[in-house]
Amino acid sequence: TLCEHDAMTLAELQSVIAATYGVRDAERGIPSTVAWIAEEVGELAQAVRKGTRAQQEHEFSDVLAWVASLANQLDIDLTHALERYAAGCPKCHAVPCACG
Repeated sequence: TLCEHDAMTLAELQSVIAATYGVRDAERGIPSTVAWIAEEVGELAQAVRKGTRAQQEHEFSDVLAWVASLANQLDIDLTHALERYAAGCPKCHAVPCACG
């Protein structure tokens, strides 16, 4: 487990979510997990518009947890998936993006 001041990596998030919810998430299935993500994104949008910072952080964590769950079900490594953004914009490869 991580100390409260350690930053969690995406790989650690995926591992914690798999260990905590993996069996239940697999039983729920991909379509239901996608529905949960959509619901959580809606809750995040509401928290951004009307919520406190604590509520916003709570909803961000829920969205990320559900994304990790879906990635686990699809056997997607989120760290690898995000490598396309490592050099900036995946289209123009500029920082900041020059596509505009």
